[in-house]
Parts: sequence; C-alpha cells; structure tokens
Amino acid sequence: MREALFVKQNADKWKSYEALQTDQPDELANRFIDITNDLAYAKTFYPKSKTTAYLNGVASLLHQAIYKNKKEESGRFIRYWKYELPLLFYRYRRQLLYAFVFFVVAGAMGILSAKYDDRFVRLMFGDDYVNMTNENIAKGDPFGVYKSMGELQMFFYIATNNVKVMLMIFVSGVFFAVGPVFFLVREGVRLGAFEYYFFSKGLGAQSILVIWIHGTLEILCLIIAGGAGLILGHGLLFPKTFSRMTAFRNSAKDATKIALGIVPIIILAAIFESYVTRHTSMPIWLSISILAGSLFFMVWYVILYPILLNKRTQPTNA
Repeated sequence: MREALFVKQNADKWKSYEALQTDQPDELANRFIDITNDLAYAKTFYPKSKTTAYLNGVASLLHQAIYKNKKEESGRFIRYWKYELPLLFYRYRRQLLYAFVFFVVAGAMGILSAKYDDRFVRLMFGDDYVNMTNENIAKGDPFGVYKSMGELQMFFYIATNNVKVMLMIFVSGVFFAVGPVFFLVREGVRLGAFEYYFFSKGLGAQSILVIWIHGTLEILCLIIAGGAGLILGHGLLFPKTFSRMTAFRNSAKDATKIALGIVPIIILAAIFESYVTRHTSMPIWLSISILAGSLFFMVWYVILYPILLNKRTQPTNA
C-alpha cells in the first residue's frame, strides 16, 4: 500500500487517538494496541517517513496515558484477568471455535470407533488400565483409580502433568498450527472412546457425575490451549500486511497470554480431581452443582463476558 493511501485511510482515527478524550483504561489499551499495529506496519514499509515518526509520537502519548492511570487500577494482575485476557478470547474467538469443533468431531470419531471395535479402547489406553478398571467395576468401585494415590501427591502429579501437556499443545502451534490440530484430534478421540467404554458398561450417568467434576475445567482448558496453538500458527500462515516475522511475534505474544492465563484454571481442575473426584458417593445435587458451576464459569468468562466487555470498550461515534 502506498504511504499516501495508508495515511488517508487512517488519519481520522489517529487524530482521535491523539486527542485522547477518554480516561477509560480499557479503551486506552485498545487504542494503544491498534496504534502500535499501525506503527509496526509503517516501520516495515516506510521506516524513515514522517508518518512513522508521527505514529511513534502518538504511541508514546497513549503509553504515557495508560501508565498515568495505572495507579487507579487495582493492579496489573487483576487488570489482566478482568480486561486483557477476556478481550483476547473475543479477538481470537474464531480460533477457539475451530479448536472446539476439532475436538468435538474427534470425540464423535472416538465414540464410533469404540462402538464398532471392541479393541479400540485397549488400543487407546492400554491393557493395564482397562484390566484395572474392569476389576474395579467388578468390585463395585468403577472409579477407584481416583483413590489410588494420596490427595497431595496426586495433586502435584496431575497439576504438573496437565500444565506441561497444555503448554506443549500451545507451543506445537509453531509448526504452522498442525501440532494443535493433532493433539486436539488425539485427545478428542481418547475422550470419546473413554466415555463410550463406561456407557457400554451401564455407567454412563455415573461417569459424568464423577469424572466431569474435574473434567469440565480440564477439557475446556485443553480446547483453549489448542486454540492458543492455532493463534500461534496463525501469524505464520496469514501475516496479512505485516512481515511474516512481525505477524508471528504479535500472534505469539497474544497466544502466550492466553496459554498462561488458563494455568490457574488447570490447577483448580487438579484440585478437584485430587480432593473431590475421589468422593464417588457424594450426593448427586453436589456433583451437579460443581459441574454446572464449572461449566457456567467457563461459558461466562470465555464467551459471554468477552462479548459484553468488547461492546463496552468500543468507541462511540459522536
């Protein structure tokens, strides 16, 4: 794009940003992100022009305004959870949706595979795990595996393993987003086969009430980690007007924030699995309450709240 056309298309927006006229931290943050994107483009294609110098000045002005208002915020950490992460969920809602679709389709494949091939579950989980579960079912304790280790030891093992797996799924996006698709499909197939196995034993409802106490948060975090991996690869595949490296840096920064943002939720899922899931005879109302609360929180924080927040942070036209 010629510099004159670039300036013509964005001049009014830049002037409104320069004028500020807002002391809302979320709006200032959105403007700063937008202006730095334009600045990166200008540095790439017009490195020594007056346009680049002008944009650098506007970016500096917005940066100062943000940090001037920083004391009014309750802290960087809270701002990240309250504004930045939800807005990233909204901005990359398409990648998160793709990850969800990949996982659900793979789950259906796992169900069908287990239904029409008795050996499939053993192929996915190994003979030892299936034999152990069959023995637990025969003893009347089908989910005894969740009681096989002490709470604290189990928590550290599960939390460490799950965080490692989620970050691996995210980092695999560097291979042009192929890695996250592979992991999402693999884990979706495994989950589908796993659930079909219990349903085929007449334990479907019980498996949902027990396993999904921790599985609701854990599985949804896995999908978000896959979405973060897709975001990471998106910059390499679709750089748009930026250089491929600049686009990758931008997408990597946002994807990393999302991947790290779900770590506390993964740890919470590990707490549920270690300390709560083992109580397989808890009242049904309590199990349903935990399930519903976990699902509501994830739907609200990842989908509904980002939509509302985005509407609130959009500049109004005078």
